[in-house]
Amino acid sequence: MEPMDGLVGEAGDDGAPARASRVRAVVAELLDLDELVGEILIRIRPGEPACLVRASLVCKRWHRFLSDPNFRRRYRAFHKMQIQMALDYADVLLETAEAGQGLPDRSIAEPGKCRGAYGSARAHRAAVEYELDTHDNADLFVNLQLHKKRSKIVEIVAAKDIIFVLAQSGLATAFNRATNKRIAFLNLSSNEVIRTLFYNKNNNSFITVSVCRSDDFNTLKCRTTPIEYIRRNQLDAGFPIFESENLMWPGFVEFDDVNGKALTYSANDGIYKVFDLKTYSFLYSIQARNVQDIKIRAHSHVQLKILSIEDGKPLTSLMVSLKRNKRIDFIEKFNEKLLVKQQDENLRIIDLRSCDQIEVDATKFITPSRFVFLNESNIFLSFRSETVSAWNLRGELVTSFEDHLLWDHDSSLNNIYITSNEGVLISYCKSEDVAPIGSINMSQVRTGKCITKFAANDPTLSVVPRTNSCTTQSSVLSTVQEVPVDVTALFYNEDMNEIYTGNSKGLVHVWSNRS
Repeated sequence: MEPMDGLVGEAGDDGAPARASRVRAVVAELLDLDELVGEILIRIRPGEPACLVRASLVCKRWHRFLSDPNFRRRYRAFHKMQIQMALDYADVLLETAEAGQGLPDRSIAEPGKCRGAYGSARAHRAAVEYELDTHDNADLFVNLQLHKKRSKIVEIVAAKDIIFVLAQSGLATAFNRATNKRIAFLNLSSNEVIRTLFYNKNNNSFITVSVCRSDDFNTLKCRTTPIEYIRRNQLDAGFPIFESENLMWPGFVEFDDVNGKALTYSANDGIYKVFDLKTYSFLYSIQARNVQDIKIRAHSHVQLKILSIEDGKPLTSLMVSLKRNKRIDFIEKFNEKLLVKQQDENLRIIDLRSCDQIEVDATKFITPSRFVFLNESNIFLSFRSETVSAWNLRGELVTSFEDHLLWDHDSSLNNIYITSNEGVLISYCKSEDVAPIGSINMSQVRTGKCITKFAANDPTLSVVPRTNSCTTQSSVLSTVQEVPVDVTALFYNEDMNEIYTGNSKGLVHVWSNRS
């Protein structure tokens, strides 16, 4: 191959046409390399499945690449996304094109208008494959009255093939998805009530935060156990963390998965401490000894100090002006921006480096009940009442999610999952009918388009014959129509390509794609 040097000439050069011809020849030679073509195609974003189809129609060689199972595996691994929505969607469109009907128009490819093609192709694969019961034989373990009663599932977390489930009663259970059997209860004693679960990807361990009856459930205790030991039911291999901290109420602990840090607050001495999540070593502290209570009061300004997450050193400080006698709805930092919203006032987005400010009219941006910041995409999701919208940091509405009406008025995040590549939002939703019907909806984050849904009234949904997680049969069995109606927690396992939903009876259902 000839070197690229000298291929581009000055404007008006008589040799320009010849050089342009040489450029085309070099490009053609590069595109003839299978490895290079594969690297190009693998970078097509999964959020737009129709792009895969259009690429496959360029030529037979590209079609061969995209149809190759090895490419499909590499594609999912590259985007860290095991969900097959894009590839399944591409299959449907490819079948249409190969049947001689040509590539469907883009408007037809929109999920809301192609329910007959894509929706039905996906629906017959959706099946409730398994039912896990957190209370199956639980009476053999628990003595605490709170644990004995069936209660709703409030949190589901998965670490590869292990499913961790937390009931509102504080009973936490680990299931092995490979065997579909319970591994263990995570409560070390019947007096322990677990409040929250956290999968620590920094060292592949699992953290439980709990309280105990012995101190009237007032003090938080944190414990970590390597995943491999949980898999072998060796919970005694775990050990307590943050023991030096007095986390009596109103003390707290928070985990920052993005930065790999944990923040604790001891109300007794008024000190915030930051720990490394990989080693659990102490990094630095922030003194707040004279602070008796934390309230945001609307004076004419509020002074903010921004610290480094790594060492706690001050990075900058600024004075943010406020409107008097207007309640502060929120002050949130997202990357290099500060979002400030007061009651009935415009949303202000302040650049922390230049102090430039953008305002969004209060009639366009109404204070949400929940935020979710997407760091890689540099946008944030706003949850208000039953609706979802996406905004960028220029104060522009990216999209409002269509056909994605959330079931919960309080926009509970327990029923919401965002894939690791920030491409797909999976939620427990309801139809806009007079008598709402529960469904699991999947939508593209960037476009707001609904990709597919599993609704309770869908006759194509099925229940795969199953056995229970223990030798005895569960006393509670669900029909496929009942499962989408009662969902209190939701999680998508990207490694297993499965959706887990929990309900008010302490049951977890495993949804999978069956071809």
